[in-house]
Amino acid sequence: MPVKLPVYNQAGAQPALIGIPLLGVNDVKVLAVEINEKGELVIEVESRQQGTTCRQCQQKADKGYGYGKVRQVRHLSAFGLKTWIRFRPQRYECIFCPEKTTTTQQVDWCLPRSPHTIAFEEHLLLQLVNSTVEDVSHKEDVSYDELLGIIDRHLGKQVNWAEFEQLEVMGIDEIALKKGHQDYVVIVTVRLNDGQVKLLAVLPDRKKKTLVKFLQSIPLPLRQTIHTVCTDMWEAYLKAVEKVLPWADVVVDRFHVAQKYHDAADKVRKKELKRLKDELAETDYKKLKGSMWAFRKKPTDLSATETEALAHLLEYSPPLRLVYDLRLKLTAIFEEPDLTKIEASQKIKDWCQDVKQTGLTWFDSFLTTLNNHLGPITNYFINRHNSGFVEGLNNKIKVLKRRCYGLLNLGRLFQRLFLDLEGYKLFA
Repeated sequence: MPVKLPVYNQAGAQPALIGIPLLGVNDVKVLAVEINEKGELVIEVESRQQGTTCRQCQQKADKGYGYGKVRQVRHLSAFGLKTWIRFRPQRYECIFCPEKTTTTQQVDWCLPRSPHTIAFEEHLLLQLVNSTVEDVSHKEDVSYDELLGIIDRHLGKQVNWAEFEQLEVMGIDEIALKKGHQDYVVIVTVRLNDGQVKLLAVLPDRKKKTLVKFLQSIPLPLRQTIHTVCTDMWEAYLKAVEKVLPWADVVVDRFHVAQKYHDAADKVRKKELKRLKDELAETDYKKLKGSMWAFRKKPTDLSATETEALAHLLEYSPPLRLVYDLRLKLTAIFEEPDLTKIEASQKIKDWCQDVKQTGLTWFDSFLTTLNNHLGPITNYFINRHNSGFVEGLNNKIKVLKRRCYGLLNLGRLFQRLFLDLEGYKLFA
């Protein structure tokens, strides 16, 4: 129902009336409009909805029984003014209940006992996306506790399984709530067929039993739609998935694997650079400036200066050249298109033999890792899934933690992360 407001012309003639719609407030009749002593807009309305649902027997009650207490709730601002909706809900008597129960009508544009309209609360939730409660509190002149109440009214602290038809690819990874304190929480997500990433859970620890309990809580029809689980090499994750989702392909993320053999190669680089600093003349050692990043980058990404520095480094250190070539060779296997799981497994085994034949020991720990997890590692070659979508979400969580100066309450962390992921779609 439009609100009629007076507007004067420049000559101060008799006011005309303009109409503005009461966005988000339906089936009401506007009784009065005023500006109060605080300069706020107050719109008095009367609901046009007839009857209500009896709170006792849940049947329709439409026999009038007076009115309840006057309510004044905050609404979307109009013309830069804080705006309130004032109304007095009607009460109804139920003719079906022996006690003749009376029930106060609940309007569909305002939740019971809420000090705001639903439209205003959704507006506040939209402002909270990628922001903080404190910031929105100041901007919208709403108390901190009121905003927390709005979050709790509209957002659950756990996933709603009814929103999903399929889960497809699941991701499992951890993140520390406090840097350096080893207090890890586990983030469980899914990537749907259309590429959307959805949050499923924030678990309190990395224990097998915790993850098993969550996976078993997924409704069985949904659980059976999970065909791939992307994770790192944490044994508890692998064992939990194997127990609850034995049919799913467990993929150890190729980038976690790459990090391990890159780290092994980088240790050799550090050791060789230390040796070369002692053995080379100062002018020769200066030629190695910039070789660190040149050694770590892909050859195709090197600048001319970096290419020259890398060439000097590998020339002065034959063992490092061997390590560098082995690293590139393994990376090439993961990037080779159309390679099957069986073919990849054989090529990785051949690579391990090449390493052993060199007599180098720097890759020994990594060779053990390959031997223990070769199956999950080579599952990558089935559909080329990886944990990229999980790592991207972890970055968002890190930004969220910094923005909010830490989030130690797991329920709040779930709500705020869900809001950052889904807020624009739900409330924009």
